[in-house]
Amino acid sequence: MAENEPGQDFLREDARLKSLDERLDAAQRQEELRSGRGRADAARVRSQAARGAAELIGAPVGGAVVGYALDWMFGSFPWVMLAMMFVGFAVGVRNVFRMSSGRPK
Repeated sequence: MAENEPGQDFLREDARLKSLDERLDAAQRQEELRSGRGRADAARVRSQAARGAAELIGAPVGGAVVGYALDWMFGSFPWVMLAMMFVGFAVGVRNVFRMSSGRPK
């Protein structure tokens, strides 16, 4: 019957394919180390995270400073400062969203 016939069993994993997969993985790791691609990707991610944090902190602080100066000039403390701080926060969120969506500047 079919069970007794010699031939390849497709249900078991072929040792040659497993060996080939292992060698390909090792070659890819060596190429990443040689080219520095893995480190460059990590550095790019850290750079984007730092830029996003700076945008979320710097934009509201910058808005508050400009608002404080306008309040000092017009004598309307603290309303313009608060409004500019919220505008700065919105600008920071928009910049982080644009940065994360990959949209060109």
